[in-house]
Amino acid sequence: MEVFVQQLINGLTLGSIYGLIAIGYTMVFGIIGMVNFAHGDVFMVSTFIALVTLLIVTTWIGISSVVIALFIVLVVAMTLTSLVNWAIERLAYRPLRGSFRLAPLISAIGMSIFLSNFVQVAQGPRNKSVPPLVQGEFILMDGGVYQVTLSYKQLIVWAVTAILLAAFWYVVSRTALGRSQRACEQDQKMAALLGVDVDRTISITFVMGAALAAVAGTMYLMYYGVVNFNDGFVPGVKAFTAAVLGGIGSLPGAVIGGLLIGLIETMWSAYFSIDYKDVAAFAILAVTLIFLPQGILGRPDVEKV
Repeated sequence: MEVFVQQLINGLTLGSIYGLIAIGYTMVFGIIGMVNFAHGDVFMVSTFIALVTLLIVTTWIGISSVVIALFIVLVVAMTLTSLVNWAIERLAYRPLRGSFRLAPLISAIGMSIFLSNFVQVAQGPRNKSVPPLVQGEFILMDGGVYQVTLSYKQLIVWAVTAILLAAFWYVVSRTALGRSQRACEQDQKMAALLGVDVDRTISITFVMGAALAAVAGTMYLMYYGVVNFNDGFVPGVKAFTAAVLGGIGSLPGAVIGGLLIGLIETMWSAYFSIDYKDVAAFAILAVTLIFLPQGILGRPDVEKV
């Protein structure tokens, strides 16, 4: 029982990080129908931005307060990562928006390779680590042999995910920007005729997705303490899987899908071979799409005539 509860806690934490990345996928796909396969590498870039900012804040500036340091790292990572994704949208995606459907996909894959190799050259191929930022934990259960713990950094990840999901849901459903995004999702040409600045709305959507990826990158650095230039591919693919599983185009669905992928991974690692945890996650996705093609919270496609 103790192992199950501990893996449940670990799975919810990992799934929260996947969910934050998955929201970026689902927002971009919901508006322009494009899978931004560079989004995982944008997340990876954000982890290195957070790493460099943390070292500057703690070593050069000498800030000793963990709360202040994390806040500065979060703000800088969100700002710089948003600028990176804004530039990617302007340079690599917008010129190809009216082209054949494979062109933006090929451009996204090329941008993913570029970001990965750029970070490898700039930061080196080895793992980069930082000392533990947040320490301390609660002991929830003590079975004598095995203790069930809930760490402070896990609580931070949960709280940040819940707050950001609520904030972005409010923006999309209750604000003028959200109405513009939903209008572009339904029909970009008609939205433009009604006065919506489609290019601006899409750019802001990319910026919002990058900001969430930066939050996920900061939480990833805080939780694991180790980053690598290859950390964009696997989390990116799993976050995309989470977005599809939850129903691509649905913000709550992206988070639910992320939580499910995280739980599947940790539970499989605890009770079966850890070598096949990725296979288990993708197998669950395949089974779900066979019986529920639109995902858990997704809406069926409506053909426009």
